[in-house]
Amino acid sequence: MDPREERALLETRRQFFGRVARGVGPIALASLLNPGSLPSAAAAVPERRPGAAGVLKQWHHPPKAKRGIYMIMNGAPSQLDLFDYKPKMQELFDTDLPESVRMGQRLTTMTSGQSRFPVAPSIYKFAQYGQSGAWISELLPNLATVVDEIAIVKSMYTEAINHDPAITYLLTGAQVPGRPSLGAWLSYGLGSMNADLPTFVVLHSTWSAKRDAQAIYERLWGPGFLPSQHQGVSFRSQGDPVLYLSNPAGISAESRRKTVDAVTVLNQKLYESLGDPEIQTRIAQYEMAYRMQFSVPELTDLSSEPDETFELYGEEARKPGTFAANCLLARRLAERDVRYIQIFHRGWDHHGDLPRDLPLQCRDVDQACRALVLDLKRRGLLEDTLLVWGGEFGRTIYCQGNLTKTNYGRDHHPRCFTMWLAGGGIRPGIVHGETDDFSYNIVRDPVHIHDLNATILHLLGIDHTKLTYRFQGRDFHLTDVHGEVVHGILA
Repeated sequence: MDPREERALLETRRQFFGRVARGVGPIALASLLNPGSLPSAAAAVPERRPGAAGVLKQWHHPPKAKRGIYMIMNGAPSQLDLFDYKPKMQELFDTDLPESVRMGQRLTTMTSGQSRFPVAPSIYKFAQYGQSGAWISELLPNLATVVDEIAIVKSMYTEAINHDPAITYLLTGAQVPGRPSLGAWLSYGLGSMNADLPTFVVLHSTWSAKRDAQAIYERLWGPGFLPSQHQGVSFRSQGDPVLYLSNPAGISAESRRKTVDAVTVLNQKLYESLGDPEIQTRIAQYEMAYRMQFSVPELTDLSSEPDETFELYGEEARKPGTFAANCLLARRLAERDVRYIQIFHRGWDHHGDLPRDLPLQCRDVDQACRALVLDLKRRGLLEDTLLVWGGEFGRTIYCQGNLTKTNYGRDHHPRCFTMWLAGGGIRPGIVHGETDDFSYNIVRDPVHIHDLNATILHLLGIDHTKLTYRFQGRDFHLTDVHGEVVHGILA
């Protein structure tokens, strides 16, 4: 048989469609590498085009935010000791949590075997701040000064009761691993606003609590079943910010350029043969890696920042890898129109010795959070940058283990917890939702994590019911269309 006929007979369905679409691939690649090189219908109305290489050609509705910064307090901060002031609990110290409050709700295995569930009031002082009169703990004195710039949501809740499924649920919309992360969905839907930096950047912070932190996994910034180009890029605080960013000894920028070009040619030939879209991702990522060799060192070099910047963020901002340094880096990423930045700060899992460890954690983040809000505002970036702060669930009013007047610990509590948001279409200076006297159940305006994610997408111009990806025979969404936009916190 003629080899050409044999090849045609053996061609798979994927290869056929890949060959038919062969002309589209190079065009898409050319537009990614040099967006100005090709005419586009979208170019006539650039204000309606979310970004390069995003699946959405126009927003579902006008966006309030262009970019997002998500500060993730992994381990679950105690709402009772920071935001959810419950003065009546002082009278109930060491009394048993009433069954009428718990109502048979499940507990973790860490406390389900306790013979008692003694009420542990917060030992910290609270005061009211801002026009809203929001109660803020003495542990967050800096954040308290910008309370009129943020919206505090005291009525968050989730179904997950343990850390790994809970943080996975918060950031991917499902407790079971394998779904795309929030940042990957934004990259897929909206694409990039800066050809020289990743669309989605992840920053990991050091922490001060004297205990081991919960493990976190790449799936929290992974693409799931989306094309791998949408995965978050983790920056490191030591050595090259991104692995292999520097050229090896003896390799010049010119030779690196030639190498990337040669590999692109080979990969393009492979794509023409197999039609695998992941090959196009590989081509784009090689090009991005080359560009990052020039853009990332400039980004992470803080020598141009004036002293007043470090006075604002604190001296910790001079130490790579601290939360303060990462907040400053997030501002610099936002200035360069990186679409989405995720900052992890771990160590908030205070089952015991909370009075020892919680103040340390708060000192890590308090000044830097205030600084980020003020820095973005003075640069005109807060109005189109969405800030989100919080953990995966809350903590119990009852003590885990031994209770004394000066020491206590708190178990996981998914029924209510507190988060705050700012900028990017958020109504400033408000408190949304309320809990009962024990901070155990929500009594007004509940906000599920699906509602939070629906609201984040809404502020970025996306209808969460319409951004989908077909995988294994069904259409997937970040929220699986369960969430509702929380209009009460929108400007």
